[in-house]
Amino acid sequence: MAGRIPQQFIDDLMQRVDIVEVIDSRVPLKKAGREYTACCPFHNEKTPSFTVSPNKQFFHCFGCGAHGTALGFLMDYEHLDFVEAVEELARSVGLEVPREAGRGDDAQRSQNALLYELHMEAARYFQKMLREHPRAQAAVDYLKNRGLSGEIARDFGLGYAPPGWDNLLNTLGRDPARRRALAAGGLAIQKDNGDLYDRFRDRIMFPIHDRRGRIIGFGGRVLGDDTPKYLNSPETPIFHKGRELYGLFEARKQVRQLDRLLVVEGYMDVVALAQFGVRNAVATLGTATTADHLEQLFRVVPEVVFCFDGDRAGLQAAWRALENALPVLREGREARFLFLPEGEDPDSFIRKEGAEIFRERAANAIPFSDFFFEHMAEAVDMDSIDGRARLVEKAKPLLTQLQPGIFRRMMVHQLERLAALPAGELSGLSGEEGAAARTPRAMPPDRAGRDGLSPVRHLVALLLQHPGLAARLDNPGVLRRVRRPGIDLLVELIEYLQVNPHVSTGGVLEHWRGSEAGRHLARLAVQRLDLDEDRIEHEFDAYAELLLQEARREQAAARLRYLESRRPSEWSEAERREHMELIQGFKRPPGSRGEG
Repeated sequence: MAGRIPQQFIDDLMQRVDIVEVIDSRVPLKKAGREYTACCPFHNEKTPSFTVSPNKQFFHCFGCGAHGTALGFLMDYEHLDFVEAVEELARSVGLEVPREAGRGDDAQRSQNALLYELHMEAARYFQKMLREHPRAQAAVDYLKNRGLSGEIARDFGLGYAPPGWDNLLNTLGRDPARRRALAAGGLAIQKDNGDLYDRFRDRIMFPIHDRRGRIIGFGGRVLGDDTPKYLNSPETPIFHKGRELYGLFEARKQVRQLDRLLVVEGYMDVVALAQFGVRNAVATLGTATTADHLEQLFRVVPEVVFCFDGDRAGLQAAWRALENALPVLREGREARFLFLPEGEDPDSFIRKEGAEIFRERAANAIPFSDFFFEHMAEAVDMDSIDGRARLVEKAKPLLTQLQPGIFRRMMVHQLERLAALPAGELSGLSGEEGAAARTPRAMPPDRAGRDGLSPVRHLVALLLQHPGLAARLDNPGVLRRVRRPGIDLLVELIEYLQVNPHVSTGGVLEHWRGSEAGRHLARLAVQRLDLDEDRIEHEFDAYAELLLQEARREQAAARLRYLESRRPSEWSEAERREHMELIQGFKRPPGSRGEG
C-alpha cells in the first residue's frame, strides 16, 4: 500500500488552495457580499441556498445541509476518495503529494503498478479475442441471443478468454516477473509443482473497474455447462470483493448526476439493463452487499434500491442486505427494495415489460422501514400483547445498530405505534442522551446564548467561524481543570489556532478529518450564532471568563481538599489563613467580587 500522506502537507495544501476557484470551475458562483452563492449541486433547487465563504474556506447549503471544505467538495462532487481528492487539489496548485514511507511501501507500489498494467493488457487481449479468435463466434452468438449490441459490449469492455491452458500466460508472461505477477493478480493459477495455467478459459469476460477506472479483476461467464457458471478473480492486493461493485464506474461515467443506484445480482443483469437504457445498475461480486459496498454507494447517491427475485431466496437475500445496511443508514440516505415476479430477474423482466415499467417499479420500490417492520411482524401475532412484546424484543438489537439521529428516532416511534406503546416508551432505543443530559448548565442571563449550546460548544463554534479569537486567551491550558464535556477539544483547538494563526475554518476541519472530534467540529462550523460583528469578541470573552472562573474554582477546590486531608495541627499559619479564605470563597456565588 502507498504510504500515509503527512498531515503537515494537508495543512499546507489547505492554506494554498482557494475553495472559490475549486468550486467555481465546476459550479459557477455569483458574488453576494463577502460570500459567493449558487444553486446547490447536491440537491434540486430554484433559489440559490449554496454559499461559499472565501474567508472561512468553507461551503454550506442552507437547503440540504451539505457543507465542507475544498477537499470535501471534490469528494462529494467528483465522487473521489480522500487520497484522490488530495492528489487532485495538489495537482491544481502544482504540488506533488509526499508519502511517509514505510518498510516495503515502494516494493508494494511497484508490484501494484505491474498488476494494474497486466490487467489492462489482459482486457485488451480478451477484447481482441472476442473479435478475432476462431472459437469466438459462440461467445458472440451468446451475447446477441441475450440482446446485447456491439455498443454495449464496447462500453463495458466485454471480451473472450479462449479455450486452452496457457493462452494468456504465453501472451503476457514474457518474463518470470510478469508470470509471477499474473499469478499474484489472479489471472493465472499455480499448481503444486510450481507450474502456472490460465484461470479463465472459454468464458465471456467482464472487466471490473475500481472508482478510478483502473481494471482490478475479471468475471468470466461460462459458455457451456461447466461450473461454476460465473468465475471471479480471487482476492488480490488490488481487488477486494467486499469493497468493489461491478458497473459503478460505468454508471458514473454515463450519468453525470446520479440520484439512485440499483443493486442487482450479476454482471448480465447490469449489462442487460444498460442495453435498455437503465444505466444506473451495479452488482456485487459473488458476495452479499456489505457495509463497505453501501458506504461507497451512498457517497455517490442518496438512494439505493436493492433488486431481488420475489421467491424465498430473494427475500432472504433482501433481509441480509437490510441487516448489512443498518449501520450505514441515517437521515439523507434511503434504501428501498424491489421484488420482481417469481421466476424473473432484471434481464428477463425488462425484456418482457420494457424500461419504463422497470423504472416505475424502481421508483416505487418498498421503503426500508416498511420492509423492516412487515418482515418482523410476519413472525409474530400482532393481535396479541405477547406477539407485540415479541416484536419489540426482536427489533431492539437491530434498531440499536442504526446511527443515532432522526431516522433512528423515527424507526423507534414506528415500533412504538405498531406495539401500541405510549409515545416515548422506547426513548432509550433512540441512542441519544435523555432530556436532562442535554439540558445545558445554567449560565448567567447576560451570558446565555440564543443558540442552545453549552459554553464549551459555543466557544468552539465561535473559534471555528472566527479563528483569530484564539489569540485572546493567554494560557488556555488552565481550562483543562474545568469538568465539562468537550473541554479537552476546546483547549486543543485554541492551542492549534495559536500556533497556526492564519488557518481558515476549512483548514481546521481538514486537520481533524476522519476523527470523532472532526465530526463534532464539522457540525459546529455551520452552527448559526446570530451575532452582530461588534458583539463577537464580547461574546467570546464572556464565555471564556465563565470557564476561567470554573477553572479557578476547581483549582481552589483541589487545594482545599489537599489541606483538609491533613490534620489542622499540621497547618502553618499561612495555611490556616488560606483555608479560611477558600471556605469564604466557596460561600460566595460564582462571579461575585473578590472570588480568587
